[in-house]
Amino acid sequence: RRAAGARRPAHGRGPGGLQRLYGPGAEDLDQLYERLREEHGPVAPVLLHDDVPMWVVLGHAENLHMVRTPSQFTRDSRVWTPLAEGMVRPDHPLMPHIAWQPICSHAEGEEHKRLRGAVKAALATIDHRSLRRHIYRATQRLVNDFCEDGHADLVGQFSEHLPMAVICQVLGMPEEYDDRMVHAARDALKGTETALASHAYVMDALSRLTARRRARPADDFTSHLVTDPAGLSDDEVREHLRLVLFAAYEATVNLLSNVLRRVIVDPRFYARLNGGQMTVPEAVEQSLWDEPPFSTILGYFAKQDTELGGQRIRRGDGLLFAPAPGNVDPRIRPDRSASMRGNRSHLAFGGGPHECPGQDIGRAIADVGVDALLTRLPDVQLAVEESELRWTTSIASRHLVALPVRFAPKPQQEVVLGPSLGVLPGQRSSGPTGTPPPAGPLLAEPVAGPAGAGSHQEAASAPSTAQTAQTAQTAPEPEPRPNAWQRFLTWWRGH
Repeated sequence: RRAAGARRPAHGRGPGGLQRLYGPGAEDLDQLYERLREEHGPVAPVLLHDDVPMWVVLGHAENLHMVRTPSQFTRDSRVWTPLAEGMVRPDHPLMPHIAWQPICSHAEGEEHKRLRGAVKAALATIDHRSLRRHIYRATQRLVNDFCEDGHADLVGQFSEHLPMAVICQVLGMPEEYDDRMVHAARDALKGTETALASHAYVMDALSRLTARRRARPADDFTSHLVTDPAGLSDDEVREHLRLVLFAAYEATVNLLSNVLRRVIVDPRFYARLNGGQMTVPEAVEQSLWDEPPFSTILGYFAKQDTELGGQRIRRGDGLLFAPAPGNVDPRIRPDRSASMRGNRSHLAFGGGPHECPGQDIGRAIADVGVDALLTRLPDVQLAVEESELRWTTSIASRHLVALPVRFAPKPQQEVVLGPSLGVLPGQRSSGPTGTPPPAGPLLAEPVAGPAGAGSHQEAASAPSTAQTAQTAQTAPEPEPRPNAWQRFLTWWRGH
């Protein structure tokens, strides 16, 4: 019984007066992290579900120190004291994120080198020019599905589809990309009542892919993982395919949605793109600073007694790597509204031995996808009030539920051709303008030819006679000479 005169815990507080990262009082984690920063500094004690104790690392420098010091901190949750003492029940809602698995992101030492080495070697075989072409064509197909309607939900009809189409292609299972695979991935990540069945559906596809590539290797990520000298077992291959698919998918969906929302909602942001003061890749990097795809990563664990951010960390303590509050640490960003142009020192992709090895694929999907969509739909506008937008929020991430937009209906375009670069709308170009970067030649997207015929030609410094003739045949009438920003976009795409 509570002693007479004892006060009840403050709203959102648990045992010891520690702040809960769940339930009442934790609806806005961004504001909560700032209160914790004021109260505790760059490292704060918190409680996870079931009041399991944890530290959340709020400082930019402290996050980097933690992920870059494997002698003191590990991803292996088997050393976590609350887990060893039975405080974490097997069906704890965060166990899928925390439970140790035989994958490179949880391994250490020689085992980490073996597994991560195989993953990095497989990623290194990806031809990024071909990848960007595939992203471009996948974008065109998706936009063709709704461009004639004059309205769309850019989350449900675009952001949740483009990453899956690209990831399935990279892994070597393009035939598996469909609405059901997208739904299964989203459902498995949401943790609904059907999440286990959805997860099983995805894993069955990955198991079949592993078996096929073990029998008949091809030139794709899975085949290179199967045939790597590290000698991964089928289980190890399948688990790493799962890691790549789910982590890359969720992160890239959030990144795409965040960039599109920012560009569409904030006219100043769009004006900087329109005026040539910001490129699409720079807009993506700014989003990675302001809204990292994963708010926190669960988790890191102390291998020994140590100190971090003025706090005494004991062996077996758990810590949350937190890109969202770390990226807005006032010690490195005293003015949050200031542009971070040219600065890639954000925490969105982690750091140290476990830094995301596939981050360039995520960047490419966002860069090419956003650029191609805005070129096709230059007059796109939000179809609802900004205050009506909704997110699903968890400790791990913040996911935009829908992004309803409207635009003048557009005709479908041939997927194999480059877009006709329309003039960006005047009402969106009222912001300050500057001198755009040097322009490159206006070339069409290479036309796909028969498989194995080497039909994807590298872009030259100027269009050839054949290309000029082809462009003349595909354009029924001459188009106005593209402005400097349009020519820059074409140059940046590498056509």
